[in-house]
Amino acid sequence: MDSITGAATAAASSADLGTVQGAAAVSVLKKALNLQASSAAQLINALPQPALATSGAIGTQVNRYA
Repeated sequence: MDSITGAATAAASSADLGTVQGAAAVSVLKKALNLQASSAAQLINALPQPALATSGAIGTQVNRYA
């Protein structure tokens, strides 16, 4: 957890949800978590896909009876 999300979590957990300040803290926390989720998804999608094996004994045959 980075410092922004940590600070937002601390503010949201200590704020009274019935107040405007509490609602704003929860809103900031949700935005921070959504930003982190989006960043993580972009990093995962940026990973190269490994090529499938086309020759050799490993990765080219499947034992259907196992």
